[in-house]
This record gives sequence, C-alpha cells and structure tokens, in this order.
Amino acid sequence: MDLHQLRLLRELGERGSLAAVARALHVSPSAVSQQLTALQRRVEVPLTERRGRNLVLTGAGQALARAAVDISVAMRSAEQAVSHYLQDPRATVSLCAFNSAGLTYFGPLLQALSDEGSPRLICSDRDVGQEEFPSLTADYDLVIAHRLEHSTPWPETITVLPLVREPLDVAMSEQHRLANASSVSIADLIDEEWVSVQDGFPLMPALQAIAVHAGQPLNVTHRINEFFIAAAIVSAGPAIALMPRHTASPPPGSGIVLKPIRDLPLARRVDVLCRPEALHRTAVQQVVTALQRNTSSAQPSVLAADVRCGMGQRDASR
Repeated sequence: MDLHQLRLLRELGERGSLAAVARALHVSPSAVSQQLTALQRRVEVPLTERRGRNLVLTGAGQALARAAVDISVAMRSAEQAVSHYLQDPRATVSLCAFNSAGLTYFGPLLQALSDEGSPRLICSDRDVGQEEFPSLTADYDLVIAHRLEHSTPWPETITVLPLVREPLDVAMSEQHRLANASSVSIADLIDEEWVSVQDGFPLMPALQAIAVHAGQPLNVTHRINEFFIAAAIVSAGPAIALMPRHTASPPPGSGIVLKPIRDLPLARRVDVLCRPEALHRTAVQQVVTALQRNTSSAQPSVLAADVRCGMGQRDASR
C-alpha cells in the first residue's frame, strides 16, 4: 500500500471530512478523493462511507487508519536511524586505494583519525585497471584511483575529488649509462630494456605514448604492476621503468635515480572517487577532509623533493 494514501486515510479519520484534509495538506478535495479511491482498489472491503454530506471511515477503514499510525511511527523511526547514521562522525568508512597510494596515504590517515570522536576507517588495497576504479565505488565509500593526465575522464555518474597531479619519471640504476644526465629524451630511450605494467593498467598508455614518439615498440622484458618489485628489477640490472615521482619514489640508498623525459612530459592524476550520496555522511566528509589536509600538508615536502631532485641532476651533470 502507498504510504501517502494511508496517511490520507488516517487524516480523514482524525479531521472528519475531505475538505478539512485538503486544507491541512494544501491540496484539492478531488486530489484527496482520487488517492483514497486508489487505496480502496487495493482492499476488498469498504474503507469509507457517506454519512450525510461527509465521507467517514468504516470499521475496516478505522482499523487500517490505526495501522497507518503504527506504520508512520515505524517510518519516522527508520528516518531517524538513517539521519543518525548520516550524521554520526564515528561511523565506519570503507576506503580502498591502489597499492602505492595505500602506502602513501593509509598510515597518515589512520593517525589523523585516531581520536575517539573520529570515523572508524577500514582500508583495502585494490590493484585494478583504470576502467575498473569507478565500479569499486559500489563496494567502498571512497576509492583512491589514478589515471593518466590526458586519458578518458572518470564517468559523470560518480563524484571526483582531485588529490594531486604527479609527474612520471624514468627510473634507472645508478650504474646506468644515463644516470648522470639531468633529464632524458625519447631518443635516449629507444633501445632500452623496459619494465612494463600489465595490459589495461593505468601506466600502459604512457608507455604506449613513449613508443609512439619513438616510432617503434618498446623492448619490454618484464611486466610488473607493483612499483617496488619493479624497483628491485631496475636496481639489479639494465632495465628501466616509468615510476611516479612522489608516491612510489625509490628511497635513499636504493641504487635508483629518477629522470624526467624532457620532450614528453607525463603525469598521472590521483583522485578520490565516490558515489554522490556517500558525501551526505558526516564520517565520509571527515575522511575526505583529513585526506585532503594530509595531501596539502605534504605539498611543501613534495616541492622540496623536486628541488633536491633538480639540484642533484645539475650537480651530476657537471
């Protein structure tokens, strides 16, 4: 049965006439009558009867009107439960991220939300192709995703909150023939041995762009999605790889250096994806704010890292 129709039946029983119900609800008497007629078609016994000039409830109508009160109470309780859930700052929020983003953001985020009044954060890592990130918003409140800067935008059906733009550099061993150069060109990379990601993953189009500019396929010998495994391969031999400058940059002492490609600037966008309704929850908003705050506070160190990288490259070139 339609909840609105049940409400009208209850109002008729309490107010005594169609005109009184219509005035109270700011509709016409005929609109009220049409809704009650539609309700009557769902019930086998009469709900109303004429008594003089007024339409009043029968015994069955009074029984259903009393049930409508119980239904109204239950619905209000449900609405209040939903409202409490939406407004509860300590509610659970599920968050997933691709591997290097999880390594970068999960720890600081958990620390920032460690006090008693903060949301309970559930973290997961998901290593998927770019086109699969939007579908993860059905399973997680927030999804940290990445895509290449000039790739297809995320679908309009999801909400996108930008986090950071991150350059992609060429990683190579400190013993590589190009290790002392301040930057590299596409021509420098034509004959190199490469570590690639698996087909369909976000960095693949960047490698394809390098191949297009080189005018020939890249010599791919390893296919690794995890940057730290790729770094181990790069540090151990002649192979090179594309790596994000900040979220997966090799630590000091790794034996790896990063070099920008001067004639083909490459970058990826790191974004938070979610369904629009997720942001109606206070707890989700708090997680997003903490994530953006942590990202913003990291920007000075990111800039400093760029400066150090540039200084190191200039020193090495002298």
